[in-house]
Amino acid sequence: MNIPVWHYVVSMFVYFIFLLVMIEFMKEHYKFSAVFWVAALFTFPIWLMGGVTGWFRWAKTFSAILPLAIGGFFRLANQEQYQGKFWDFMRKDWIVWFVYCVLFLNIVEATLKDVVLGNYANALCGLLLCVTIPFPNGRKFFKLSSEDKSMYIAYTTAAWNFLYTTWNLCFVYGETGKYFASSICILMAAEIYPIIKRKPELYISARIYTLSAHVLIRACFPNLFPAVMDASTWMNQDVLYVWGIVNAILIIPYTFWYIWQLHTGRAEQSFSRGKIKAM
Repeated sequence: MNIPVWHYVVSMFVYFIFLLVMIEFMKEHYKFSAVFWVAALFTFPIWLMGGVTGWFRWAKTFSAILPLAIGGFFRLANQEQYQGKFWDFMRKDWIVWFVYCVLFLNIVEATLKDVVLGNYANALCGLLLCVTIPFPNGRKFFKLSSEDKSMYIAYTTAAWNFLYTTWNLCFVYGETGKYFASSICILMAAEIYPIIKRKPELYISARIYTLSAHVLIRACFPNLFPAVMDASTWMNQDVLYVWGIVNAILIIPYTFWYIWQLHTGRAEQSFSRGKIKAM
């Protein structure tokens, strides 16, 4: 499909702005968000019509939407302070492990797919991204923020966020090239939103919302993105090969730095930019 450059520019810009607005709306309207993502799960009959095919796509769709459906109850329990056994359960420390496991699973899914596709260098980057997620020890690095309408707070570093972005873009480039342009939008929205809010710790939260919105749109409207921003012609096997190697090279020194921070006891300061000790 021969799509003019201006078409990409306009469609990607519009989608990028939509995603930024969506993140902010979901942050401010947590009650609507809770209802919306539960309702989103019930659109699965539409997925059967061709929007979701193969084990990876089904796993990715459910693993993106289900956590937000459950997470809506976390936010309600924390923000509204409802009483009762169910709401008390939703405020317990297991929620930080839940968020950690969702993030871990998201990376593992794509890493396994990279292995299947033969993109081993990028798969190594994905593996080390899993290793370097700040461990949810208590509620130090993962928590819900009352001042941000109980959005997830995850104290990942700016370097980790960047490595996740370039790793994920490389994966999409090799796995479904026609969706590469739209994937740029969802990853850039997740990067830019925390910068706008001056809170880097909102990156994971923003990423969860952009990914979930994206997979839901793809599942319900499978022909939308190929029609407006098909990036199939951008695919170059040499670029994919080199990109994966670059990602693998970049993640190795970061992994050593991450381990050193834990070993020297500097992790709380360096991961949170001093915010943990200030609380």
